Amino acid sequence: MRDDSTVTGLVTRARNGDRDAWDALVERYAPLVHSICRRYRLGPDDAEDVSQDVWLRLVDHLGSLRDPAALPGWLVTTTQRECGRALRAARGPCAACVPDAENIPDSQSGTAEQELLIAERHAALREAFTDLPPRWQQLLALLIQDPPVSYAQISATLGIPIGSIGPVRRRCLEKLRRHPAIAALMTDDDNGAKLSREGPALVWR
Repeated sequence: MRDDSTVTGLVTRARNGDRDAWDALVERYAPLVHSICRRYRLGPDDAEDVSQDVWLRLVDHLGSLRDPAALPGWLVTTTQRECGRALRAARGPCAACVPDAENIPDSQSGTAEQELLIAERHAALREAFTDLPPRWQQLLALLIQDPPVSYAQISATLGIPIGSIGPVRRRCLEKLRRHPAIAALMTDDDNGAKLSREGPALVWR
Protein backbone atom coordinates (compact mmCIF):
# COMPACT_ATOMS: atom_id res chain seq x y z
CA MET A 1 0.00 0.00 0.00
CA ARG A 2 1.07 3.58 -0.68
CA ASP A 3 1.29 6.31 1.92
CA ASP A 4 0.71 3.86 4.79
CA SER A 5 1.71 6.43 7.43
CA THR A 6 -1.04 8.83 6.34
CA VAL A 7 -3.74 6.15 6.43
CA THR A 8 -2.50 4.81 9.76
CA GLY A 9 -2.46 8.30 11.24
CA LEU A 10 -6.00 9.04 10.07
CA VAL A 11 -7.33 5.71 11.38
CA THR A 12 -5.62 6.19 14.74
CA ARG A 13 -6.99 9.70 15.13
CA ALA A 14 -10.48 8.62 14.02
CA ARG A 15 -10.40 5.83 16.61
CA ASN A 16 -9.75 8.48 19.24
CA GLY A 17 -12.79 10.48 18.19
CA ASP A 18 -11.16 12.99 15.85
CA ARG A 19 -14.04 14.01 13.54
CA ASP A 20 -11.70 15.74 11.08
CA ALA A 21 -9.74 12.51 10.66
CA TRP A 22 -12.95 10.56 10.06
CA ASP A 23 -14.11 13.11 7.48
CA ALA A 24 -10.70 12.87 5.78
CA LEU A 25 -11.02 9.07 5.56
CA VAL A 26 -14.48 9.33 4.02
CA GLU A 27 -13.34 11.97 1.54
CA ARG A 28 -10.27 9.93 0.65
CA TYR A 29 -12.05 6.64 -0.01
CA ALA A 30 -15.63 7.54 -0.96
CA PRO A 31 -14.64 7.50 -4.68
CA LEU A 32 -13.35 3.95 -4.22
CA VAL A 33 -16.61 2.79 -2.64
CA HIS A 34 -18.71 4.46 -5.33
CA SER A 35 -16.57 3.04 -8.13
CA ILE A 36 -17.19 -0.49 -6.88
CA CYS A 37 -20.94 0.21 -6.68
CA ARG A 38 -20.82 1.34 -10.31
CA ARG A 39 -18.96 -1.82 -11.32
CA TYR A 40 -21.78 -3.86 -9.77
CA ARG A 41 -24.22 -1.67 -11.74
CA LEU A 42 -26.24 -0.65 -8.70
CA GLY A 43 -28.87 2.04 -9.10
CA PRO A 44 -28.33 5.39 -7.37
CA ASP A 45 -30.51 4.51 -4.36
CA ASP A 46 -28.93 1.08 -3.85
CA ALA A 47 -25.44 2.56 -4.27
CA GLU A 48 -26.20 5.18 -1.62
CA ASP A 49 -27.53 2.50 0.75
CA VAL A 50 -24.44 0.35 0.22
CA SER A 51 -22.15 3.33 0.80
CA GLN A 52 -23.89 4.18 4.07
CA ASP A 53 -23.75 0.54 5.19
CA VAL A 54 -20.02 0.37 4.43
CA TRP A 55 -19.24 3.45 6.51
CA LEU A 56 -21.48 2.26 9.35
CA ARG A 57 -19.63 -1.06 9.36
CA LEU A 58 -16.34 0.81 9.45
CA VAL A 59 -17.53 2.71 12.54
CA ASP A 60 -18.17 -0.64 14.22
CA HIS A 61 -14.86 -2.18 13.11
CA LEU A 62 -12.53 0.80 13.27
CA GLY A 63 -11.24 -0.15 16.70
CA SER A 64 -10.62 -3.77 15.73
CA LEU A 65 -8.61 -3.24 12.55
CA ARG A 66 -5.36 -5.07 13.20
CA ASP A 67 -3.51 -3.20 10.46
CA PRO A 68 -4.83 0.36 9.93
CA ALA A 69 -2.80 0.65 6.71
CA ALA A 70 -4.91 -2.20 5.29
CA LEU A 71 -8.08 -0.09 5.51
CA PRO A 72 -8.38 0.41 1.71
CA GLY A 73 -8.38 -3.35 1.15
CA TRP A 74 -10.96 -3.77 3.93
CA LEU A 75 -13.15 -1.19 2.22
CA VAL A 76 -12.86 -2.98 -1.13
CA THR A 77 -13.88 -6.34 0.34
CA THR A 78 -16.68 -4.90 2.48
CA THR A 79 -18.12 -2.87 -0.40
CA GLN A 80 -18.05 -5.91 -2.69
CA ARG A 81 -19.93 -7.96 -0.09
CA GLU A 82 -22.53 -5.23 0.46
CA CYS A 83 -23.02 -4.85 -3.30
CA GLY A 84 -23.54 -8.60 -3.59
CA ARG A 85 -26.14 -8.53 -0.81
CA ALA A 86 -27.94 -5.62 -2.48
CA LEU A 87 -28.09 -7.46 -5.80
CA ARG A 88 -29.25 -10.70 -4.20
CA ALA A 89 -32.00 -8.86 -2.34
CA ALA A 90 -33.13 -7.18 -5.56
CA ARG A 91 -33.05 -10.31 -7.73
CA GLY A 92 -34.73 -12.73 -5.35
CA PRO A 93 -34.73 -16.20 -6.97
CA CYS A 94 -31.71 -15.25 -9.10
CA ALA A 95 -29.64 -14.48 -6.00
CA ALA A 96 -27.41 -17.51 -6.59
CA CYS A 97 -26.21 -15.84 -9.79
CA VAL A 98 -24.51 -13.05 -7.83
CA PRO A 99 -20.96 -13.98 -6.68
CA ASP A 100 -19.63 -13.28 -3.21
CA ALA A 101 -16.57 -11.06 -2.90
CA GLU A 102 -14.35 -14.09 -2.36
CA ASN A 103 -15.50 -15.62 -5.67
CA ILE A 104 -14.97 -12.60 -7.92
CA PRO A 105 -12.90 -13.57 -10.98
CA ASP A 106 -9.28 -12.46 -11.09
CA SER A 107 -10.04 -9.95 -13.85
CA GLN A 108 -12.52 -8.16 -11.59
CA SER A 109 -10.10 -8.34 -8.67
CA GLY A 110 -7.59 -6.59 -10.89
CA THR A 111 -10.17 -3.91 -11.58
CA ALA A 112 -10.65 -3.40 -7.85
CA GLU A 113 -6.90 -2.99 -7.43
CA GLN A 114 -6.89 -0.39 -10.19
CA GLU A 115 -9.76 1.46 -8.50
CA LEU A 116 -7.84 1.41 -5.24
CA LEU A 117 -4.75 2.83 -6.96
CA ILE A 118 -6.83 5.56 -8.61
CA ALA A 119 -8.39 6.47 -5.26
CA GLU A 120 -4.92 6.71 -3.70
CA ARG A 121 -3.71 8.92 -6.55
CA HIS A 122 -6.69 11.24 -6.26
CA ALA A 123 -6.19 11.49 -2.51
CA ALA A 124 -2.51 12.34 -2.99
CA LEU A 125 -3.35 14.95 -5.60
CA ARG A 126 -5.99 16.56 -3.36
CA GLU A 127 -3.52 16.65 -0.48
CA ALA A 128 -0.81 18.25 -2.62
CA PHE A 129 -3.25 20.73 -4.17
CA THR A 130 -4.51 21.97 -0.78
CA ASP A 131 -0.90 22.64 0.26
CA LEU A 132 -0.41 25.09 -2.61
CA PRO A 133 -0.77 28.82 -1.92
CA PRO A 134 -4.42 29.92 -2.42
CA ARG A 135 -3.51 32.06 -5.43
CA TRP A 136 -1.86 29.09 -7.15
CA GLN A 137 -4.93 26.97 -6.40
CA GLN A 138 -7.09 29.62 -8.07
CA LEU A 139 -4.84 29.67 -11.12
CA LEU A 140 -4.88 25.88 -11.56
CA ALA A 141 -8.65 25.78 -11.02
CA LEU A 142 -9.10 28.28 -13.84
CA LEU A 143 -6.67 26.46 -16.12
CA ILE A 144 -8.54 23.15 -15.88
CA GLN A 145 -12.02 24.54 -16.43
CA ASP A 146 -14.11 23.10 -19.25
CA PRO A 147 -14.68 24.88 -21.55
CA PRO A 148 -11.20 26.40 -21.27
CA VAL A 149 -10.77 29.91 -19.93
CA SER A 150 -8.62 32.24 -22.01
CA TYR A 151 -5.35 33.60 -20.66
CA ALA A 152 -6.80 37.10 -21.05
CA GLN A 153 -9.71 36.22 -18.78
CA ILE A 154 -7.41 34.54 -16.25
CA SER A 155 -5.20 37.62 -16.27
CA ALA A 156 -8.18 39.87 -15.60
CA THR A 157 -9.59 37.57 -12.90
CA LEU A 158 -6.37 37.13 -10.95
CA GLY A 159 -4.73 40.44 -11.80
CA ILE A 160 -1.54 38.92 -13.17
CA PRO A 161 0.22 39.55 -16.51
CA ILE A 162 -0.63 37.14 -19.31
CA GLY A 163 3.07 36.42 -19.83
CA SER A 164 3.46 35.14 -16.27
CA ILE A 165 0.64 32.58 -16.41
CA GLY A 166 2.69 29.89 -18.17
CA PRO A 167 5.76 30.18 -15.89
CA VAL A 168 3.60 30.20 -12.76
CA ARG A 169 1.70 27.14 -14.01
CA ARG A 170 4.99 25.30 -14.47
CA ARG A 171 6.07 26.22 -10.94
CA CYS A 172 2.71 25.00 -9.60
CA LEU A 173 3.00 21.64 -11.32
CA GLU A 174 6.61 21.23 -10.26
CA LYS A 175 5.65 21.91 -6.65
CA LEU A 176 2.90 19.30 -6.93
CA ARG A 177 5.36 16.74 -8.29
CA ARG A 178 7.73 17.38 -5.36
CA HIS A 179 4.99 17.03 -2.75
CA PRO A 180 5.71 13.98 -0.52
CA ALA A 181 2.31 12.38 -1.18
CA ILE A 182 2.80 12.47 -4.96
CA ALA A 183 6.51 11.76 -4.84
CA ALA A 184 5.74 8.53 -2.96
CA LEU A 185 3.43 7.38 -5.74
CA MET A 186 5.91 8.30 -8.45
CA THR A 187 8.60 6.31 -6.66
CA ASP A 188 6.57 3.24 -5.74
CA ASP A 189 4.35 2.83 -8.78
CA ASP A 190 5.90 0.33 -11.21
CA ASN A 191 3.88 1.90 -14.00
CA GLY A 192 5.57 5.25 -13.44
CA ALA A 193 2.46 7.18 -12.46
CA LYS A 194 3.11 10.87 -12.91
CA LEU A 195 1.46 14.16 -13.48
CA SER A 196 1.17 15.02 -17.13
CA ARG A 197 3.63 17.64 -18.27
CA GLU A 198 1.51 18.50 -21.28
CA GLY A 199 -1.16 21.17 -20.98
CA PRO A 200 -2.74 22.61 -17.86
CA ALA A 201 -4.91 19.65 -16.94
CA LEU A 202 -3.90 17.81 -13.77
CA VAL A 203 -4.17 14.21 -14.91
CA TRP A 204 -2.36 10.95 -14.30
CA ARG A 205 -0.88 9.01 -17.16
